[in-house]
Amino acid sequence: MNFQRKPKEEFDLNLTPLIDVVFLLLIFFMVTTTFDKETQLKIELPQAAGERMQVKEMLEISIDSKGRFFVNQHEVVNSGLETIKKAIKQAAGDNKKPSLLISADGQATHQAVVTVLDAASQLGFVNITFAANEPQPKK
Repeated sequence: MNFQRKPKEEFDLNLTPLIDVVFLLLIFFMVTTTFDKETQLKIELPQAAGERMQVKEMLEISIDSKGRFFVNQHEVVNSGLETIKKAIKQAAGDNKKPSLLISADGQATHQAVVTVLDAASQLGFVNITFAANEPQPKK
């Protein structure tokens, strides 16, 4: 008995058309996709309503658009937490629980406000108020 094996045929799969179609789909999706910029948030600052309240013993901490800190209109040397705490403590003087008004520019970073809040909480301030922009007079 003479058994001979059948010769195996080589199966040749041509992947070139498949790769072409995949690249065409990739190009199609890249061209038709729209990307939204979500890195910047549009924040509308609140407008003040009503009359201003006059509080006698209030410390005002201002933050400008460049990130500079001011305690009662006196500029703080640097923006470090310890420096801000020292400036607040010095401005408060003997008054243990004065009210604190935080007035931040619309372009100031949130971290600057958080730093002031952190300094105030470490010093034991509980009466903290945020200033709002006054509405522009209507013409």
